[in-house]
Amino acid sequence: MDAHQRLRQLLDERGWTEYRLSKKCGLSQSTLANIFRRNTVPSISTLEAICDGFGITMSQFFTDGDLTVLTPEQKELFDKWVALTPEQKSAVYGLIAAFTDHS
Repeated sequence: MDAHQRLRQLLDERGWTEYRLSKKCGLSQSTLANIFRRNTVPSISTLEAICDGFGITMSQFFTDGDLTVLTPEQKELFDKWVALTPEQKSAVYGLIAAFTDHS
């Protein structure tokens, strides 16, 4: 599936119009019209904005399987997780295990 087909699929799944996507991602309608009607390939920065509008990662955009859409809270947590050092991630794992271990 190419980028244009994937964009159309994501719009259809959500029942969104190009106008709604433009509002969600902060891109002009003419930018999206060029992508859809002239088959221009979006730049990386444009695609990042589109993914943000859909609430997905670039990785999810290029995944053929089912999407897991992150809530804003989950996305914020993920963004912070990525910035942690391995030692910090280990400490977070330990904390989560302490909260969830009901033995």
